[in-house]
Amino acid sequence: MEGREFESHARNLHRLATNALNTFRERRLVIGASSNIGIYLLHPYLKAYGDQSGASIDIQISRNPVVAEQLAQGEIDVALMEWWDERPGYVSRVWRTEEMVVIVAPDHPWAGLPYLSCSQLRETPMLGGEPGTGTGRLLAEYLGVELAELSIGARLGSTDAVKQWVKAGMGVSLALAGTVEDETRSAKLVAIPLEGNPPPRKALQVVWRDSLSDEHAACRFGTWLVESSALSHQKIVRVQQARWP
Repeated sequence: MEGREFESHARNLHRLATNALNTFRERRLVIGASSNIGIYLLHPYLKAYGDQSGASIDIQISRNPVVAEQLAQGEIDVALMEWWDERPGYVSRVWRTEEMVVIVAPDHPWAGLPYLSCSQLRETPMLGGEPGTGTGRLLAEYLGVELAELSIGARLGSTDAVKQWVKAGMGVSLALAGTVEDETRSAKLVAIPLEGNPPPRKALQVVWRDSLSDEHAACRFGTWLVESSALSHQKIVRVQQARWP
């Protein structure tokens, strides 16, 4: 009981201390990103933000759970996450969603299919990539099974490793569509949509501590990221409508 009463005071003190430090200290914005986001998806946004704001930015790319811990320890200012547990003390906002696709080798029997059904996926072991990204939870929800019921052929630890194994015909896997664009364009891999209207998508989130003032660089960047992603989506929709009235 006493601990709960003290918690609000502690949070207020932490907020005051953080804002005071930011008043006297100008430093580079440190962004942490999960591997898939940092390697494949974030760079055009960072270039646009740097060009517009002139901000000095450092980027740290690591596994999703590591990025969450870095944010909690104050080692980074803002985090780009594939999965976030909505713990108290943070602001989290969806900055974009990404379609999930099944990737196969070009000579795989599924390569010519327009989409894959739940029943096909339930019967096939999947190669696992980076842990802690929420992909397993999303797949289990899509298939209507418990997470422990998923059939994982091998746990490889990264999307790059998964892609190499799939190219070699060692299995199939689930990936963010944006992480395999180069391979699908060059026909080294085939990306197959999942059955559904709409198909499953993963919400990618930008997260920062709620003790920061609105003028803190992390808040400004996070807000800009969400708004710029929304504008990009609107442009894509307008182009699609113009092409297919």
